[in-house]
Parts: sequence; structure tokens; C-alpha cells
Amino acid sequence: MNVQVKTEIPRCPGAPTFQEIMRSDGGIIKDVLVAQSNPPQSRDDIPFNKYISQDFANLEMKKVWEKVWQYVCREDQVAEPGDYLVYDIGHHSIVVVRADDGALKAYHNSCLHRGTKLKPSESSGWSATIQCPYHGWTWNLDGTLNEVPCAWEFPHLDYGKNRLPEVQVDVWNGLVFINMDKDAPPLLEYLGVLPEHFRDWPWTDWYLFMHLEKELYCNWKTAQEAFMEAYHTPLVHPELTQVVGDWNMQHDVFDDHVTRDLCALAVPSPAAKKTISEQERIDRVLLGGRSPDGKSVTLQEGQSARNAMAKQVRKAMADGFGMDTSSFSDAEMIDSIKYNLFPNIFLYTGMALRSIHRVKPIKHDPNRCTFEVLMMRPVPKGQPRPDPAQMVKIPEAMPYVDVKELAAFPLSQITFDQDTGNLRAQHEGMLASAKGAETLSIYQESRIRAFHDTLDKYMAK
Repeated sequence: MNVQVKTEIPRCPGAPTFQEIMRSDGGIIKDVLVAQSNPPQSRDDIPFNKYISQDFANLEMKKVWEKVWQYVCREDQVAEPGDYLVYDIGHHSIVVVRADDGALKAYHNSCLHRGTKLKPSESSGWSATIQCPYHGWTWNLDGTLNEVPCAWEFPHLDYGKNRLPEVQVDVWNGLVFINMDKDAPPLLEYLGVLPEHFRDWPWTDWYLFMHLEKELYCNWKTAQEAFMEAYHTPLVHPELTQVVGDWNMQHDVFDDHVTRDLCALAVPSPAAKKTISEQERIDRVLLGGRSPDGKSVTLQEGQSARNAMAKQVRKAMADGFGMDTSSFSDAEMIDSIKYNLFPNIFLYTGMALRSIHRVKPIKHDPNRCTFEVLMMRPVPKGQPRPDPAQMVKIPEAMPYVDVKELAAFPLSQITFDQDTGNLRAQHEGMLASAKGAETLSIYQESRIRAFHDTLDKYMAK
């Protein structure tokens, strides 16, 4: 396996590294989790203009969003011929549809007659053809023009030249991506180390059981960067201090498009000021010390909270979904194993936390964005695949603690509310700033700098 392995460098004095915590669990550890890569970076400040300038946002749409591969949906959301989903970014709108021959197609969402959107923005559903809602021009699912009402009025129309214009579309690991640049490299090349790293983490047998989207008052990059570091965790999320290894998490930069962090759970933060027992720790991890089936969890002598938590997740996966997890380490079962794919998605691939986060600008507005949480579960063995969840929209003023769909995840409700509250304050502070730039740490915020390095490369093309 071709993975980058570098000598471990202590990053948080006096605290165990993620690698040390993972090794202390025992068992076999996959090479991809041993890999470390964090090359030297510039230490220059990053100007706030990149977050608040309308001119920058407009150029970003042209230089970045029109050139990169973007996650659209899960493949099971467009599984059958006629299934479609509309993906919007800025002023662009793309219809992804399953054609009659089973191929995936992606078209610019604009009628070739007078420009009307063929399908409503953010819509999904099924249709036998693609018909303009204004005058009824109709295309087959393969993009060929099928019917024009009052065809005698268009003797000059060449049906063969009026196919729906396509954009690149491809699938990896059950995820559908599009790219509006016809000359862009293939998706697999863009993904860098992801296919190799995810070889033992297939997502195709998982389904989307929750999809939330919330509007935020901040730049899309600001929202994303809140999930690229845990430097803020002890202050903003004090309830996590005894259960999350934050300042000592591992940050990897693999290439221009892929970065990663590895965060140990069921361990204390280096910032923890109080020592608690492992029993107290598992009680906090499980919110009252009870397993998903409601039973209390009492640690055996010498047992760690990490081991107990991993056993609980393994049991839940076996009992609820018929899944054999014997080939996965405790770290794979419980820890936050989070990959960021440029420009705007996070892939959490741990068994207990498998999900996607996505951020997008709202139209061309540098001051507003959407933040999506897409949570997944395994398809129960021997049972039909459940239908994917429909997206639930949440206004900015509505706290996550009031979102009923998230009620089973009270810790997520609290932390999401804490983060989104900070994002508005950060954006307003950027607008008010006399300094006009941010100063990043050399390691804990290195993935943010790597993101900006890649952004700058696209903006310079």
C-alpha cells in the first residue's frame, strides 16, 4: 500500500498523540491510520478579504466552483431510470438524472428554447422525460430532443444539435459528483488518496437516514473551517473536555484536495483541569452511562472507557444491522476519522460517526451559506435498502436543540448550536476588523492553511 509514513512529531507537550492512544487500544491497526503527512507551510496571515469581498466571491465562483469536482448526492438518491435531483451552486443549476440505459447524466438546468429552468432548484423526484414547464419542449433522459410543440413554427431547428448540454458526472463509493469544466481531470485523479484510504471503508451498503440544512450568516469558508480544527474546543465546547482529545488530535495534509484529522474519543483533552475515573468518562460519553438499549454500562477492573465504548458500538452494529466489525480497530469504531475533500465536504468514516458535512455559498453572497449534515447507517443485513431521507431545512434563528430529527443526538445539538453562534460573531468581527487578516497556528490550524493554499492556486489560474 502506498501511504506516506513520517516519524511522529510531538505536537502538544505532555499529552499523548493520537497514534499513541490508538496503539494503546491494542489490536491490528490499518496502515492508512498510521500514515502521517504535514509538510511545512507559510506562516503569513490570511486576509479577511477572501471571506467578505463581493468581488472575491464573484471570482471564486468562476475560478473555483466552475472548475472543481463537487459532491451532489448519494447514488441511491438517483437509483432508477427517471430519478433526478437538482444541484445548485451560485447561479448554476445542474440536473442529475438516471437515464433509461442506467447511465448517470448531468445537464445544465436550462431550456434551450427560452432559458426556463427545466426542474425547480433543489428538487428531486421521478419523470419519464425532461420537459420545460413553460412551453413544453421535451427531452429524453439521454439528453436528445424529443418533442417541440407546434414544430411547424421551427423549420430552422436542428433536433440533433439541440441536445441538452452536459457536465461531467461520476460516482465514487456510492457518492455522485459533478464538474462543470469539460477539461477537468477525471474524478479518481482528483480524489487523490481517498480511494486507497477508503478501500476497507465502503459506503455503498450504508444509507442516508438524516439530512439537515441550516442557513448561516457567514462565509462558506468560515463555516467549513470551524470543523478543520479543535483549537476552539475546550473553550467553546467545555462539556467535551473529558471525552475528546482535541488539542492533541492529528492533522494530515495529503495533497491539494485531501486533508484529514484524527480525533480520539473517550479520552480527556490536554486542557482538562480535573482528573476523573474511566467509569465517570464512559458515563459522560454515553450521556448517563447507558448503552443504546438503555442498559447501564459498568466497566470491568482495568477497562478503559474507549474499550467499553467500542464494545457498545460493535454490539449495536451487530444487533441492529447484522454487521461483523471484527476486522476494525477500536479507533475505527469510535473515533472521528474525518477527511476534507476540497472545496467543501467532510467525510466522517468512523463506524459510530459516519456522515457527510457540506457547506455551500448562497448564490454569490459572501455573507451567507448553508451547512448540511448528512448522517448514515448500514443497510440492515438481509433487508431492503431504506429510502434515503429527505432534506429538512432549518432557518438560522432556529437552534439545533429544537430540531426534532436530531433529538437522539443531544451532544450534537449542543455543539452545533455553539459552533453556529460563533460563526456569526466571527463573520461580523471580520467585517469590523482593523487588522484585516487572521493569524493561524502552525499545526492545529494547518489544514485551514492548506485549504487556502489550494484556493489560491485555483484563483491564480
